[in-house]
Amino acid sequence: MGIPSRIVDRLAGGLKRFQPILASAKSRDVNESDTSMIITDVLAEIFGYDKYSEVTRELTIRGTHCDLATRIDGKYQMLIEVKAVGIDLRDGHAKQAVDYAANQGVEWVALTNGVIWKVFRVIFAKPIETELVLEFDFLALNHKSAQQLENLYLLTRESMVKSGLYAYHDHLQATNKFYLAAVVLSDPVVDTIRRELRRVSDVKVEPDELRSLLKEEVLKREVLEGEKADGAHKKVSKSAGKMLRIRKEDEEEPATPGPMIRSETSKRIEEA
Repeated sequence: MGIPSRIVDRLAGGLKRFQPILASAKSRDVNESDTSMIITDVLAEIFGYDKYSEVTRELTIRGTHCDLATRIDGKYQMLIEVKAVGIDLRDGHAKQAVDYAANQGVEWVALTNGVIWKVFRVIFAKPIETELVLEFDFLALNHKSAQQLENLYLLTRESMVKSGLYAYHDHLQATNKFYLAAVVLSDPVVDTIRRELRRVSDVKVEPDELRSLLKEEVLKREVLEGEKADGAHKKVSKSAGKMLRIRKEDEEEPATPGPMIRSETSKRIEEA
């Protein structure tokens, strides 16, 4: 991820400082208020927020309550629902923060007891939905693990400014089993497989036959059925349709002399 060394040092040093503090708090079973105070310090000393101007406490709107929120340049980045360090977290605990986020147009909600952190993205659909994007056990993190520091980095002020969580979520979506299955069944991939089969075996397989074989003999049913599978199929189909329109526009444009001159639509294809 290319985290600057000064931030790596801050994350690693913060872990070493706060892991004993949270372990002690858990053993003493401190209450929610004391847990919230520790989390506020974590937001400042590890995640890089100014706790006096960029961390807000006790938000209430339309009767909905949220414990903490991070705010940069007056805009809320994440709402944080805090539970006492000894409480076992359930996704339903985040409901109040999600309701507030929906009212305020905030896309990120965290649920934590200081030890377990769960980060959700709020999906502004009807009804409002949430998707778990990141989860980790703070006490189990290793300050020498680059991968674990990268996960921790996602919640930093620097990452939020650069939309790091959005990029991470997009990566998760693009590599989940439903999306990959939808890509495999898409027209471009099916055509590529047909050409490769023709090359290695000199056998011509029609697209519908090949797609049926992939569904019935290769892919698991669980990645082909249900809401997530339908959503992935729609997303892949929409993207394929967009690329097809771009190519048609490019074909309709008059040829431009000069090998180094590219049309705007060609640039759009490369960028896509």
